[in-house]
Amino acid sequence: MAQDEMLSNLMQIRAFCQVVDQGSVSRAADELYRTQSAVTRAIRDLEQALDVPLFERHANGMLLTDFGKCVLPRARRAIAELRLIPSQLAKLHGKAGQTRSETEPLYLFNVRRLQIFISLCKTRHMQTVATLLGLSQPAVSAALKVLENGAGLALLERTPHGMMPSLAGQDIVPNLRRALNELRHIPADIAARRGVLEGTVQVGALPLGRTRLLPQAIIGLTQRYGGVKVITNESAFSALASELRSGEVDFIFGALRSNDYAADMVTETLFTESMVILARKGHPLLREPVTQEHLRTARWVLPRAETPARRLLDNSFTAMEIPPPDPVVESGDLGIVRGLLLGSDMLAAVSARQLEHELESGELIKLPLDLADTHRAIGLTFRAGSLLSPAAQALVEEIRQVCSA
Repeated sequence: MAQDEMLSNLMQIRAFCQVVDQGSVSRAADELYRTQSAVTRAIRDLEQALDVPLFERHANGMLLTDFGKCVLPRARRAIAELRLIPSQLAKLHGKAGQTRSETEPLYLFNVRRLQIFISLCKTRHMQTVATLLGLSQPAVSAALKVLENGAGLALLERTPHGMMPSLAGQDIVPNLRRALNELRHIPADIAARRGVLEGTVQVGALPLGRTRLLPQAIIGLTQRYGGVKVITNESAFSALASELRSGEVDFIFGALRSNDYAADMVTETLFTESMVILARKGHPLLREPVTQEHLRTARWVLPRAETPARRLLDNSFTAMEIPPPDPVVESGDLGIVRGLLLGSDMLAAVSARQLEHELESGELIKLPLDLADTHRAIGLTFRAGSLLSPAAQALVEEIRQVCSA
């Protein structure tokens, strides 16, 4: 069964949270405006779907089992994300002070409906979404209509370029993604409670850790836990940050950004490292002392403009009273950088760890010149308040061990 099809029923999750909060089915039923039998059935169906008992039934109420305690944090997070949406939409409406009954977004408590909307935002094409999800186009259209009627706003706009998310649609997509991603982790949380580590880790991989550190950590994790799968995302930091905020990426590994850049994220420094200048074996500059004139006239491959590494390099050259280089090539792809260095007399300024294998083999040589003030903090970036899955937490521990070795 596909992972998306395994997501828990949101109305059942809602009933589960209310039974926990109220302490009994009868009080939860009153709060939900449903019959006791409907709430009892929702809990029973959720327990059957997850294949675990969530409550111990007692004469004086419902007590959570260990499995129930395991499920509760993510269940509450998923519901909380959806309950934030009415207030976000109210701001766009210019309204305030809505009552609880008005803000309970029942139209959002349907996993398939949310998947349809998120897919429409990605593909911008209704028939494509219908094909991807195995639905008819009228079913996709009907789901969108329910969402837009509930929101009271157009969430998608028809344009010559396809169906584009409106301002309201863009505003709520991160909440929807975070809610669904919390649900996706519930089966892995339950498996971990049973002593089995499984699930999928999605890690944002910035250039510095891709060649040795992250691969070594992944090898250690997957050898120890055969049920774990790892997906790496090699996008630029800005794209990874967006994915991290929506829960599509569990964490990011690489050069850290300042808190001013990502105030809604938390970071953990694992080590610091300065940048070095690399050249191929046999490069003419290795036969003579490197002068400022050599650096001025060299052909460079450098990190892309506006990246933190590039800014550090520009500042370092300025401190040496040398104009920052105008590179022949700008690239953050280590495969491209490696190929250019090995096949030409270009120079590159990178972290030594990024091309560690080539340095150890002697294919590339570090020029005997220090780049002052180019040290960077390298480590982990998390979304503030996020709850890592057991598998993601295990990969984090592997990365910490690899970096401390």
